[in-house]
Amino acid sequence: MKYYMIAGEASGDLHGSNLIKELLHLTPSAHIRCWGGQKMADAGAVVVKNYKDLAFMGFTEVIANLGTILKNFKFCKQDILHFKPDALILIDYPGFNLRIAKWAYANKIPVVYYISPQIWAWKENRIHDIKKYVGKMLVILPFEKSFYKKWNYDVEYVGHPLVKVIDDFNLAHPDNEEMYHLTGNDAPIIALLPGSRKQEILKNLPVMLRVANEFTGYSFIVAKAPGMEDEFYEPLLSGHKNVFAVAGKTYQMLSVAKAALVTSGTATLETGLFFVPQIICYRGSALSVYIAKKLIKIKYIGLVNLITDKEVVKELIQNELTEFNLEKELRSILTDSERKLHIQADYSSLRKMLSGGGDASKNAAKIIADYTASI
Repeated sequence: MKYYMIAGEASGDLHGSNLIKELLHLTPSAHIRCWGGQKMADAGAVVVKNYKDLAFMGFTEVIANLGTILKNFKFCKQDILHFKPDALILIDYPGFNLRIAKWAYANKIPVVYYISPQIWAWKENRIHDIKKYVGKMLVILPFEKSFYKKWNYDVEYVGHPLVKVIDDFNLAHPDNEEMYHLTGNDAPIIALLPGSRKQEILKNLPVMLRVANEFTGYSFIVAKAPGMEDEFYEPLLSGHKNVFAVAGKTYQMLSVAKAALVTSGTATLETGLFFVPQIICYRGSALSVYIAKKLIKIKYIGLVNLITDKEVVKELIQNELTEFNLEKELRSILTDSERKLHIQADYSSLRKMLSGGGDASKNAAKIIADYTASI
């Protein structure tokens, strides 16, 4: 069996790696070629394009890098044709993957989509392409099954892969003192997760760091994005005495953090599953945010809030992300015991909602293997 897999982000690399492990457990002789990162490589796949070379964010950034994106499409199509996979497995990353799905359909290559594009938030008309070009859709958010049902498209809810990932981490790391070794003291730790792309880090990390200066009794630890150079962070972190940075230790950091400042994305959900009170902080380019507001139909941008359909944690978006507002909210979640109890209770409900489907990676691998064998 031969699978070609495309993941374009750090979260896709994580979930893709666990899917690869389960696919190889079912079929040890399978060959998997992919676009992804080190985790997918370590799991047993041959990585031909690293996701960090694909990280173009927002409307303006995409336009500026259009030439590179078109070259990536050309290379991808040629590489798939040369590999001749039994199935193409796409992981989120819709701007690229849905176009590849259309091309694959035309070339009679079966398409499985694992982790649905968020068409329930915007570009709902993409449903027509999905129904036509995607043979099997596997979703990880509980409300997505009912969303697709209204379009008469049958999808499979496999559960959310992060539940097992984080449970396994907690079992393997019952004590996480290394973060205190990093800071050199026992001050309470606040996690900073400013994103995985340079553009969003440059927009969001500076305001987080300015607020850190107001909390001298705490240690702030920045989670460096996978594959991002240390040289990129050095000028940003310079001059902040109570700020430290780690790479590849995000879960160790979250396991001991008292609070977190998080840019929207998978990190908001990871933080929630570690039961860490958080503030969602997001500032993008003015043009990108203006266009997004015209198109996006959802009430929240944080997955914790979206899944529970309520404001479990505060979202400070664009002009609301100021030093004053962020400092005020951070002090509140650090000191207001009643608010913290409410957040913890909502996190507990969130976890139950996401764990109902069982082991997502194992479920997805079984469905993919059965589907591919049946074609």
